[in-house]
Amino acid sequence: MRKTGKKKQTVQVYRQPFKAYMKGHYDLYLLLLPAVVFVAIFHYVPMYGVLMAFEDYSPVKGILGSPFVGLKHFEKFFSTYMAKQIITNTVALSAYSLLASFPFPVILALMLNYCVSRKFGKLVQTVTYMPYFISVMVLVGIMNIFFSTNYGVVNMVLELIGMEPISFMSSEACFRHMYVWSGIWQGMGYSSVIYFAALSGIDPTLYEAAELDGASKLQRIRYIDLPGIMPTVITMLIMSAGNLMSVGFEKAYLMQNDRNSGVSEIIATYVYKVGLIDARYSFSAAVNLFNSIINFIILVVINKLSGKLSETSLW
Repeated sequence: MRKTGKKKQTVQVYRQPFKAYMKGHYDLYLLLLPAVVFVAIFHYVPMYGVLMAFEDYSPVKGILGSPFVGLKHFEKFFSTYMAKQIITNTVALSAYSLLASFPFPVILALMLNYCVSRKFGKLVQTVTYMPYFISVMVLVGIMNIFFSTNYGVVNMVLELIGMEPISFMSSEACFRHMYVWSGIWQGMGYSSVIYFAALSGIDPTLYEAAELDGASKLQRIRYIDLPGIMPTVITMLIMSAGNLMSVGFEKAYLMQNDRNSGVSEIIATYVYKVGLIDARYSFSAAVNLFNSIINFIILVVINKLSGKLSETSLW
């Protein structure tokens, strides 16, 4: 018998010189330059101020001239009676918001994807998209009007059916529900655009084959749509989980009052009060840095678990 040996084929990869590459693609980098400058100025340069968390900062002495005190402000925060309450309120509000709001954009995108009338679908998409452009201040003002105890539409309806008026905006029991569900109403349409775009990228032949096999709409959603958009869903979930501790300051602060402060006082509002109002810059920087570190840890853990369980991760 004659042995035949296979020769190894080597593939030579041509690497274009850097100068030649930049000469042919400089216009793309020029388009990218404003975004890079924006991120550098507003996200990386301010990180220099993290040093304030480890100092007794004085505006007169500056960051480099202020005395270094180590973890003094972190210890001071955790020793306060409000630390546990603030952290608990932040986690509870963030988790509630994430779990309640995340499915709705996916459901809306699936419903619009199977809408028979294109005109009606466009109308629904526009109507659900518009609240996103309402400012937080206007949104809270609308809530104060609709849920007012004296002249609010909601309490008028409750009185008509024989119920007592409810002080929605001043109740600790109602605060989280008001915060989360108003946020769902405002952001659902905008968030659904991402999933709607992911659905449009699914191969149409899969739907044709499913229709030939007699698959119903629910079966097509289960076996085609959801697996097709699952990488996008997981990516968005990881990014949302990474901001678990970062509850919006403006809305919580505008909805806050003396009667609901037991559940509405979160890290963001607390940092604003002690940092800008009380001028305790180093203490507020330490609290905010603690918040950012927790967000970073959650992001890394969720991303790692997602990579192991679903093979989809940010890195």
